[in-house]
Amino acid sequence: MTSTPTPALPLLDQYGRVASDLRVSLTDRCNLRCSYCMPAEGLDWLPGPEILNDDEVVRLIEIAVSRLGVQEVRFTGGEPLIRRGFVDIVRRTAQLTPRPQISVTTNGIGLDKVAPALAAAGLDRVNVSLDTVRPETFRAITRRGRLDDVMRGLGGAAAAGLTPVKVNAVLLRGHNDDQAAELLHWCIGHGYELRFIEQMPLDAQHGWSRAEMITADEILTALEAEFDLAAHPDERGSAPAELFVVDGGPATVGVIGSVTRPFCGDCDRVRLTADGQVRNCLFAREESDLRQALRVGAPDDEIADLWRVAMWSKRPGHGIDDESFLQPARPMSAIGG
Repeated sequence: MTSTPTPALPLLDQYGRVASDLRVSLTDRCNLRCSYCMPAEGLDWLPGPEILNDDEVVRLIEIAVSRLGVQEVRFTGGEPLIRRGFVDIVRRTAQLTPRPQISVTTNGIGLDKVAPALAAAGLDRVNVSLDTVRPETFRAITRRGRLDDVMRGLGGAAAAGLTPVKVNAVLLRGHNDDQAAELLHWCIGHGYELRFIEQMPLDAQHGWSRAEMITADEILTALEAEFDLAAHPDERGSAPAELFVVDGGPATVGVIGSVTRPFCGDCDRVRLTADGQVRNCLFAREESDLRQALRVGAPDDEIADLWRVAMWSKRPGHGIDDESFLQPARPMSAIGG
C-alpha cells in the first residue's frame, strides 16, 4: 500500500549520524563455505516464506530512497547472485526517483554470465570477495575449488563496464597472511581496486579471536615491505577504507580496520536483512521488524517512521573492545555486509 510521498526526513540517530547507504541482503544462502563465515556443512537457511519477495524488497528500497534520503543501495547476501529475480530488482531500483547509486558485493561465481544484464539493468559497480589467487589456498578457505569461476566473474564485470571493480580480501593467520603483497600485485596488474578487511566477529561458529586476527597495522607492514604507500589526499569522509596511493599512483589500496581502527563516528550505513529486519549496526544484537508492517498493509509513511525509530537507537560504536561485548546471534551470511 503506497501513499503520497512526504518530504524526505533522514535516518538520523541520536549522535547526529545520518544513514544514506543502505545494504540490502537478498538471501542468507551461499555457494561457498568460507571458514571465517560458516561451517563446512552450511547453516539452517531461512524458511522461504520469511524471505521478502521481490515486490517487498523494491518497496522498502523505494521508501528508503524517496522518504528517508538513502542515496546508495548495496545488494549483499549470503550470495546475492543466487537470488532469482536479482536482475529485475536492480532494474526496478534504477528506475526510482531520485536514482540511487547501485552496487553489489558478491563472491563472483557466475558473475561473468549475468554481468551484461546487470549493467543494462542499471548496476553501477561490483565488489568481489577474493582472499587469495592461489588455488590451493582458495580451496582451503572456501572449501570449494572455484577460483577459476571467480576469476571469470571479475573479468566479466570489467568487460561489462561495472567499474571500478573492487576486490575485498580478508587475511587469515596460517592461511593467506603471507599473501598480502602478492594479492596487491595481482590486482594492480588486472586493474582491480583492492581493499583488505580485518576479520570481524561475525562467524557462525563464534570462533573469532582478536589474538588471531590480522590487524590493519600488520597488513600495512606486509605491504610496505614491497610497496611505497602514501596516504591518499582525498578526504575519507564516511568511507570505511583508509586509502593509500601505491608507488606514487595511480593505483591505490584500501585497508578497512573495522576492529582496530573503527570508523563508527562517521558511519552512514543501515542494513536490511533478507527477512525484512532493520539492523542499525553490523554488530547490533537488536533488530526492528519491517516485514510484519509490510504484510499487514501499513502505508509507506508508517513504515518510514518505524525505520526512523529503529535508527534513532543506534549505539555510538560497535563495542568490540568492551568487556560486555557479545557477538551478534546472526552470522555475516544472514546479515549482509
